Amino acid sequence: MRDAYQEQLDGLADGLAGMCDQVAEAMAKATTALLESDLQLAEEVITSDIRIDELRAAAEEKAFALLALQAPVATDLRTVVSAIHGAGDIERMGDLALHVAQAARRRHPEPVLPQEIGPYFAEMGRVGVELAHKAGDVIRTRDLRRAEELERDDDAMDDLHRHMFTVLMDPTWTHGVGPAVDITLLARFYERYADHAVAVARRIVYVVTGRMPGPLTV
Repeated sequence: MRDAYQEQLDGLADGLAGMCDQVAEAMAKATTALLESDLQLAEEVITSDIRIDELRAAAEEKAFALLALQAPVATDLRTVVSAIHGAGDIERMGDLALHVAQAARRRHPEPVLPQEIGPYFAEMGRVGVELAHKAGDVIRTRDLRRAEELERDDDAMDDLHRHMFTVLMDPTWTHGVGPAVDITLLARFYERYADHAVAVARRIVYVVTGRMPGPLTV
């Protein structure tokens, strides 16, 4: 019976890690759709978002069943409770990738971004995808050093996010209000995506140590 219980806990973690991989793929595709005005990729992200929602619901159902039937305590209880919160964070990452894809679809066939802005969002996409994969690794391994890496990677995303405001406030900006609004919203989507990945890692730190790291509002 104990082996079956442990398998259920492991399955819960595997499910969350798999969700991280899915939202990483979603953001990778959404970023390509944004940069290349690729309507097909945008539609793939939009269509697949329902699967991420279903995975969240399944993870929460498993977690609540464990609470009800196994009455976990100590580390096991922290694992289950963190899984419930983590599933929400990961599902939100999927929603943010969805928003990026919707922006690409909304402007198609016109590009969303001025040409000189594209490289910044390519880097935001790269950092975001790496953060999602690392969050999945942290769930699988409970590696606290790996969790700390996400904090540093998030700093890179924050720097890119702040730089967008510098670009938009530059007196030489000539692309008008519409693109500026799109860029502001999109940069925020990427920044929040990264924040949720960090929140997932922080919940694993809590599982392992029993202490939640410093506050992060997401």
